[in-house]
Amino acid sequence: MDYLWAFLVGGTICLIGQLLIDLTKLSPARILVSFVVAGVFLSAIGWYGALVEFAGAGATVPLTGFGYLLAEGVKKAVQTDGLIGALTGGFTAASCGLATVMILGLLVSLLFKRGDRVS
Repeated sequence: MDYLWAFLVGGTICLIGQLLIDLTKLSPARILVSFVVAGVFLSAIGWYGALVEFAGAGATVPLTGFGYLLAEGVKKAVQTDGLIGALTGGFTAASCGLATVMILGLLVSLLFKRGDRVS
């Protein structure tokens, strides 16, 4: 059942994103940022943690999960380090994922050449 709930919750989040792309004039970048902000907001009011407990990776893998990770990192850092934790907590919590993205982005840019495609 855990796999089913993860699939359904993650799929629903992706469905919402696809509907926003298809039915609104929002750019993909605005939609992505909106998902991260929604994850932070839902974490702040205490709802996203319950969703993560219920759906596991179905809630943590989409971009809303990244917002949740940032918010939880800031909350923990503020509790331990005080106000400076508001500036450092998000980076500390997401450092592994951010480093991986940067390294893989560099590797892909070195391995593949950009080319103009003619249709």
